[in-house]
Amino acid sequence: MDNVGVRPIVVLPPDGLTFGDVIDVARHEVHVTLSAAARAGMIRSRAAVERLAAGTEAIYGVSTGFGALANVRIPTVKQHELQHALLRSHAAGMGPPIEREVVRAMMLLRARTLAMGYSGVRPIVVESLLALLNAGISPIVPEHGSLGCSGDLAPLAHIALCLIGEGTATTGAGQLVDGDEALRLALEAKEGLALVNGTDGILGMLILACADLRGLFQLADVTAAMSVEALLGTDAPFDPRVHALRPHPGQGTSAANLSHMLAGSQICASHRGSAHAVQDAYSMRCSPQVAGAARDTLTFAKAVAERELGSAIDNPSVLDDGSIASNGNFHGAPLGLACDFLAIAAAEVGAIAERRTDRLLDPARSQGLPAFLALDPGTNSGVMLAQYTAAALVAENRRLAAPASVDSIPTSAMQEDHVSMAWGAARKLRHVVDNLGKILAIELVCAARAIDLRAPLAPAPATGAARDLLREHVAGPGPDRALSPELAAAEDLVRSGAVLARVSAFVDLA
Repeated sequence: MDNVGVRPIVVLPPDGLTFGDVIDVARHEVHVTLSAAARAGMIRSRAAVERLAAGTEAIYGVSTGFGALANVRIPTVKQHELQHALLRSHAAGMGPPIEREVVRAMMLLRARTLAMGYSGVRPIVVESLLALLNAGISPIVPEHGSLGCSGDLAPLAHIALCLIGEGTATTGAGQLVDGDEALRLALEAKEGLALVNGTDGILGMLILACADLRGLFQLADVTAAMSVEALLGTDAPFDPRVHALRPHPGQGTSAANLSHMLAGSQICASHRGSAHAVQDAYSMRCSPQVAGAARDTLTFAKAVAERELGSAIDNPSVLDDGSIASNGNFHGAPLGLACDFLAIAAAEVGAIAERRTDRLLDPARSQGLPAFLALDPGTNSGVMLAQYTAAALVAENRRLAAPASVDSIPTSAMQEDHVSMAWGAARKLRHVVDNLGKILAIELVCAARAIDLRAPLAPAPATGAARDLLREHVAGPGPDRALSPELAAAEDLVRSGAVLARVSAFVDLA
């Protein structure tokens, strides 16, 4: 849902990147180059580091150890060894490798901070990261190891090992590559520390989730409109005058989407005067309030991510006057809280969608539809088990929506006595987003079948377009057949953006 307008190359500036830059590089293998302005700023800050490294002042991570060892002085002759030793000791992750798109986002975002000229590394360090990206080489990064403070130390260390001829990686084709086949960069003072002291993994996952959820929240309006229509619901609660009384932006947008998609529906028009249409169930009537709140949460999370995209995350940092300042900008709390909040919002969108799906299948509540949308209930079970799967996914999302950010565990002999757990929050968020796509695909399948069963009444042009697209891949009502392939086909349509594209030919979805 995010491959529109992909550019041939991204130029790394000294002042941050955009969401589009990150998506293009992480998912679409767009190449990256370092701008001349960024190079000039890096050279200036590098001169300050080299001057201070040659002096007698204790500079964290340059002439001292790390973490609880910050009071141990490192002689000049060992400063080169210090940077390499840091990467080896900190590459302590365990578990399955994280996704290629996340690794690519991390690499780009670490290069972004270094290119801003506040880390004091040589341009060749950034150019080496970009060389790996442009060659399609993706370091293998284990899932477990980051506490989100000091940044994503372990994951970034696994990436950095590939710069110094160690570690392992894969090509775009999945072929294993040893680190000594990638690069053999000799790091100098502060460069190892600068490569690992950032929130880039957390930020990358948040950006990717924001991109996916924008489309999924729009799709949730599509499936909600289809369910309302199929359940003989009323479109009256989506009147813009009602939502002007409670002007939350996302709520108004969602309500407008529903109103526009239901326009022209023969099914809705057929029962406007019916007694049952006085008030629909909450899962139908309150869809804009829930989906709208999720949209507003997404707006908040995007604002946090955009600020982080323009931030130089490192410790210590080289200031404009050439001094070096120790700081805590690596703490992932802003991102962790945003990830947790967004996971809660996405889980709720899935929860209300599952309630509509269940209503479609229950003959006591579905306004005349056959039990489980089966043509011969009893002999056939219809789509009964599709709702079981949706319920299982909703239950998992509820567990995943429990916040990670409140679960700090001290490390490094109590020097790092409060950590953000933002990496865990971001990992959970990715699972919630994946589950939401499946839940909405299930509602799409069930609502489309229910609309078919309302024939000869025709759906609205927009909802009918979604149903017709699904019918190109999934057959309509009939004797029982294996559901799993059909749900998978619907999920593909959801994730590819095909449903939104088809519906958008009839209404402008916001």
